[in-house]
Amino acid sequence: MKITDLSDSRLAEVASTFAALGSEQRLSVLRTLVRAGSEGLSIGELGERTGITGSTLTHHVRILAQAGLVQQVKRGRSIICAAVAYDEVRSLSSFLLSECCADSKTGCSEHD
Repeated sequence: MKITDLSDSRLAEVASTFAALGSEQRLSVLRTLVRAGSEGLSIGELGERTGITGSTLTHHVRILAQAGLVQQVKRGRSIICAAVAYDEVRSLSSFLLSECCADSKTGCSEHD
């Protein structure tokens, strides 16, 4: 059986990003922003679409921003949130699948 090197320098970074997504509400916020595209949404619009408002929404957006998944930009009197880390999300998927079936005797066709 192959043992993955747990000292992988990327492991802590990936774990931190997954931790940021470890909430149904944060995952909902990110999915909503991905759906909105690069123009993003105001905090008010984001709250309406997710059903999360006030300090709870601010808390979740801050965690996603710290993980590098969301960016906040002030436009006039509004704060616009946008999902900015499409490459990071793809990278997370690749990280999970990079050793897919590495220990399998029959090979792997699940993601080919």
